[in-house]
Amino acid sequence: MFTQWALPAYDGVKRVEGGIALKRLRQIVTKAVVAKGKKRTEERVTLSPTNKPTSILGCWVINHTCSAKKVGKFVEVTGKFDVNVWYAYSNHSKTAVFSETVHYKDKVKLHYREGEISVGDDVRVRVIQEPNCIEAIISPCGTKFEIVVEREVIVEVMGETTICISVHPLDYEEDWNLSDESSSSSSSSSSSSSSSSSSSEGEGRYVLESSSFPDERPR
Repeated sequence: MFTQWALPAYDGVKRVEGGIALKRLRQIVTKAVVAKGKKRTEERVTLSPTNKPTSILGCWVINHTCSAKKVGKFVEVTGKFDVNVWYAYSNHSKTAVFSETVHYKDKVKLHYREGEISVGDDVRVRVIQEPNCIEAIISPCGTKFEIVVEREVIVEVMGETTICISVHPLDYEEDWNLSDESSSSSSSSSSSSSSSSSSSEGEGRYVLESSSFPDERPR
């Protein structure tokens, strides 16, 4: 006994996994993030105040700015910030604030999602942690400050990439939850006309007859 199996009809369209027709796929070349990098840095900065410090009363970092550019397989982040140290000197009898601008240059390694490719120089940098003082001490020589500053950045490289999308036929209509206003308005108008005709059935007929035949008005 033989069993007959029904085979699906071949429509001449090559299909891929998921049932999407290849003829409905389109490739679009666009700009996207193709590489990223992240780096956290702790830098020890040595400052030389004008007076011999006795103690440090406070330290803060302000006015941070930075920029980035791609150099080979790395992104070079160049920036600067101001370090302000409030300290006492002359055996704690006087205080002063010492300020100095510190420049830095960090190299951030790039990580590519689909292997290293040729990209442009469009680089963006985002600061995750602004430069912040985590330690401030007087150096063993007793004449300088040793400040430890932490910072963290993320860099993104923009480049051309290809994406694949599925397109719909021209006669495709998106499913919207819309009410048919024309049918509802016509039904309301018809209902209103029917109600008006029913409510003024006698009077309307009387007016029509009286306007057409004024002599035959019922008494």
